[in-house]
Amino acid sequence: MGIDLLSQEKKACNFDCVYCQLGAAGKHTVERKIYVPVESVIEELKRVPGAGIDYITFSGRGESTLAANLGAAVKTVKLIRKEPVAVITNGSLMGNSAVRQELAFADFVIAKLDGYSPEFLHEINRPATGIEFNEIVDGIKAFRQEYRGKLALQIMFIGINKKDIDKYIYLANNIRPDEVQVNTPLRLCSIAPLDKAEIAAIKNKFISRCPGIRIISVYDGNAPKDVVSLSGNDTLKRRGKITPVHKGRKE
Repeated sequence: MGIDLLSQEKKACNFDCVYCQLGAAGKHTVERKIYVPVESVIEELKRVPGAGIDYITFSGRGESTLAANLGAAVKTVKLIRKEPVAVITNGSLMGNSAVRQELAFADFVIAKLDGYSPEFLHEINRPATGIEFNEIVDGIKAFRQEYRGKLALQIMFIGINKKDIDKYIYLANNIRPDEVQVNTPLRLCSIAPLDKAEIAAIKNKFISRCPGIRIISVYDGNAPKDVVSLSGNDTLKRRGKITPVHKGRKE
């Protein structure tokens, strides 16, 4: 079940990823502030059925750590719900010790690492001015050393970086997450996804060269079952399905 602490008409993000299903950011958001009060989240959670939820996940329309009340929200949710809590982040603010402390309240943190160099960070993620590749990597490393929960790296493979697997394997072995998630964009956007065979080949390289790290891919498992959304329009907006951004795929 997803929680959006950034809920608003425009996405709040310090990245403008080429594959984002929400479309171009237009203007980066770099200020941490409160977008949605914790009280509003708790009020809605109290109406949610108590069964069938594996994780309560903080993500939303942008970068989750831009919500200045992320830590408070995670702690409060854990007080009233029995499910483990996950946070999905682009890692851009993990160099900030206060942000790392807030993330540490979660049971599972998934950090994006699409670029293996400053050039590819700017090519794929198009970050706000001042966000640097080395600071992201150093922040994730610092978090790995401090964190007692489960950490995953989420890597988006597209046409321009699919031949650079060795670079990502090096980073994974250097950071030592519990899990690497091999992704490709399957939601509606302007970037073509890699096919199952390409992703399987990438996954197998990680498996063979990253001992002790669980490797999964976006194509693993069976197709998801039909589900009923608790907030239909908001969910569709986050998945880019209310205002389609697809204008012909490219690599």
